[in-house]
Amino acid sequence: MSVNSPLQDPLRFHRKTPPCAVVIFGANGDLTKRKLMPALYRLAYEGRLAPGFAVIGISRTPMSDDDFRARMHDSVSRFLEDSPFDEDLWRSFAQGLFYLTGDVGDAALYKKIGESLGGVDEEHATAGNVLFYLSTQPSQYGEIAEGLGAAGLAKGAGWRRIIVEKPFGHDLPSARDLNTRIQAHFAEEQIYRIDHYLGKETVQNIMAFRFGNGIFEPLWNRRYIDHVQITAAESIGVEGRGAYYQEAGALRDMIQNHLLQVMATIAMEPSATFSSDAVRDERAKLLRSVRILKPEEVADNAVAGQYGPGRVAGGAVVGFRQEPGVNPESTTDTYAAATFLVDNWRWAGVPFYIRTGKYLPKRVSEIAIHFKSAPLSVFRSSETPGESLPNLLILRIQPEEGISLKFVSKRPGAGMTLRPVSMDFNYGASFGERSPSAYETLLLDAIIGDATLYTRQDMVEASWSAVQPIMDYWAAQKFSFPNYAAGTWGPTASDAMLARRGHVWRTP
Repeated sequence: MSVNSPLQDPLRFHRKTPPCAVVIFGANGDLTKRKLMPALYRLAYEGRLAPGFAVIGISRTPMSDDDFRARMHDSVSRFLEDSPFDEDLWRSFAQGLFYLTGDVGDAALYKKIGESLGGVDEEHATAGNVLFYLSTQPSQYGEIAEGLGAAGLAKGAGWRRIIVEKPFGHDLPSARDLNTRIQAHFAEEQIYRIDHYLGKETVQNIMAFRFGNGIFEPLWNRRYIDHVQITAAESIGVEGRGAYYQEAGALRDMIQNHLLQVMATIAMEPSATFSSDAVRDERAKLLRSVRILKPEEVADNAVAGQYGPGRVAGGAVVGFRQEPGVNPESTTDTYAAATFLVDNWRWAGVPFYIRTGKYLPKRVSEIAIHFKSAPLSVFRSSETPGESLPNLLILRIQPEEGISLKFVSKRPGAGMTLRPVSMDFNYGASFGERSPSAYETLLLDAIIGDATLYTRQDMVEASWSAVQPIMDYWAAQKFSFPNYAAGTWGPTASDAMLARRGHVWRTP
């Protein structure tokens, strides 16, 4: 099978990897140091990379190849997770690391990139295959794509692909504009819009769980599911990134970029085959089915929050407005919650509640699927007389990946007393092996040419369309911030949003 054809082998880490060069724009940034280079090293450690592999790092910081290799050595050895650092392997790996200094707005940089790629191809036999990775500030994405296109680097003897980091635009019009600029030089099948949430094992396992088990699919609809809660909580604040974060906010940073894609994976229809286009077609159809809120509906279906001073892990912390680099009157949301409805036959009337926030009581990302209660409670003598306890399916994304099914059982002893119990599946305990990081999975997929876990332009536009009315409504409001203390589960208005439909947030 050609490496350029759609690959359908579900054993992604056992595929043959083609030789290539990875060109990283923003190679001196945190993402490269903390995630990209450790992921590439780990792939080399496991023998997943072809012998013909090289990396060309690019940033404005003056460095030699040896300086770059030394910095990456320090970063990989520091940030490598769950893996040994092998000095002998590093020496071999580092021989394929190169560096160029330049400004992405300078046409001369792209001429140097072309020359460097030619030299790397001769020395490392990369077959002319190139993966460009945009790890810069988002405002430079279009400029880089145009620079690559003008220099003729979007095409070559081998394949050319470009990975674009989030956020892809800051609203619907800017996302469309960025797409137009990139597609002027790269075809859609060359563009890989990365969402690291989709690379997490539990998110990938949603499809296996749903479509590989006959016992769940008959229940996966409005007849049996009452509502769905998706939570992505962080126990930290903005961690010195206040200046950046006040331009983004929780709604843009998490719900549009990550959590709507998770929702689409949970709620999509089965694809005819497990191929890139088929799976993404179904996710896109689901996102296009999300009901667009009218301006008068936003107040009841979306809640903005911003943390104030509080206590986290036993220590006092400042509010968002007191963080370095943050406007003392900032109205940026550090917490966002929204109710989404899906207008199709499977999900009509089932609310999907999504929440995310900074400085919440614990770090946890999970999907909680609340099944409808039994139609009649026959156990009147239980501890909860007259109450029928619902079943709950929890898919844990982080920090501990796994699945829990909660149901009721009789307690030992006389009488019919019920209590909830759990049936748990844990990745680490069940398989006894390390799970690859999201960036390992996604980088390998891009090298292979499998875009299943990447977002397509129609999916990006559909998710922006879902949050745009909320953004527009919030932009016109004067919020009384802060409205929740650091270390709590968010503003009370978020609880009221669920209460209007008779629901309460689950405490993870």
